[in-house]
Amino acid sequence: VVQLVESGGGSVQAGGSLRLSCAASGYTNNVRYMGWFRQAPGKEREGVAVIYIDDGDIYYADSVKGRFTISRDNAKNTVYLQMNSVTLEDASMYYCAAGDRYYVSWFRTTNYKYWGQGTQVTVSS
Repeated sequence: VVQLVESGGGSVQAGGSLRLSCAASGYTNNVRYMGWFRQAPGKEREGVAVIYIDDGDIYYADSVKGRFTISRDNAKNTVYLQMNSVTLEDASMYYCAAGDRYYVSWFRTTNYKYWGQGTQVTVSS
């Protein structure tokens, strides 16, 4: 079992920056990729970014390309999401997730086995 704990959420003004962290613990040997998702009230959970553990491949949702950066610190078993130029549309609950499958669509929630509890990001104008 893998436990994921997010931190770093909070309030930010539009145009500002925030960094989210996701610390993984437990049996992480089989984790192949870790992603960030977000879900706003009344909306479906959507993929934001993913990073593959073995080769470092990274993918982003079009809505955050050029503004968000996902990175990892393998020694700390931690994945980060640096959010820059935040907009009102970025306000959501952000979730960290981990998966162990091969050749899957990274943005589909069904391809992730483990989920964190979420961290709230609030954006003010």
